[in-house]
Amino acid sequence: MEISELGEFGLIRRLTEKLKIQNKSTEKGIGDDAAVLNFHNKRTLVTTDLLLEGIHFNLEYVPLKHLGYKSAVVNISDICAMNATPTQIVVSLGISKRFTVENIEELYSGIRLACERYGVDLVGGDTCSSMTGLTISITCIGEARKDDIVYRNGAKENDLICVTGNLGSAYLGLQLLERERIVLQSNPEAKPEFEGKEYLLQRQLKPEARLDIIRKLREAGIRPTAMMDISDGLSSELMHICSQSGTGCAVYEDKLPIEESAVDLAAEMNLNIVTCALNGGEDYELLFTISLSDYEKIVPLTFDPDEVSIIGHITKPGFGLNLIGRNGEEIPLRAQGWQAFSK
Repeated sequence: MEISELGEFGLIRRLTEKLKIQNKSTEKGIGDDAAVLNFHNKRTLVTTDLLLEGIHFNLEYVPLKHLGYKSAVVNISDICAMNATPTQIVVSLGISKRFTVENIEELYSGIRLACERYGVDLVGGDTCSSMTGLTISITCIGEARKDDIVYRNGAKENDLICVTGNLGSAYLGLQLLERERIVLQSNPEAKPEFEGKEYLLQRQLKPEARLDIIRKLREAGIRPTAMMDISDGLSSELMHICSQSGTGCAVYEDKLPIEESAVDLAAEMNLNIVTCALNGGEDYELLFTISLSDYEKIVPLTFDPDEVSIIGHITKPGFGLNLIGRNGEEIPLRAQGWQAFSK
């Protein structure tokens, strides 16, 4: 079906007719000029991300349903990184003529799945024609008590540096997809070699926001002193925290959480796995610092490698930002991850 057969408002009705309100704070959702959200005494948090075809995703190997899910999750992750609870999203699309109604329904099925998983309401947005493929803009709204919100600038000397999950897997999943895309271009009869690497593909195509860890930190009585999500790479995010907190840091190479299949693929592709872990990006794990006095509280969460790993500590600013190698050598950290507008 051509999208023109439905028109803008017909498309919106078709995409949103199955959505159900899940939060009491949503007084008015889709159907008016703006959503109405009632948060009473809580703070409202808002974040937005723009995803462009050919820049942030390649539809040669990214399924539309996965793309919809990921587009929502990367915004939900930003709210989690403020120690807040995501509650609503607004979705805007720029759509070129090559997409059908069914294509956009598939994209929305992924967005809807993410909303259901994280208890988030889709409350509005916009659609427009595009001359440059597919553009996705999602705004996520969240709520938190004033005293619970965590910023990037609160890290203090001797704070412990923690990360959730593992690092570098999403980047290696992307390298795998790109490798197989190039092979198929030269040999259309070739079959992609994905066996045993499904986890890495999942990390790239269907990441998850760590709302579970936010809840577990609250249950443990831990309020991070600084926090970000890892979208552009661990080194880059550490630089943001240290720069805004006026500190340095020491991160230990042997403490970096890396999944075994990521190590194997890095070796197969002649990539340095530590570089992948430090600079790969798109992990959407949480990087946070906690007071040394909370060490005993965080320990139970470190028993499961998918939950939390302690990878270093915050130092005085004069010590700089360093990776401590396996032999004790100090290697200055550099931001080599994703940089928008870089040449």
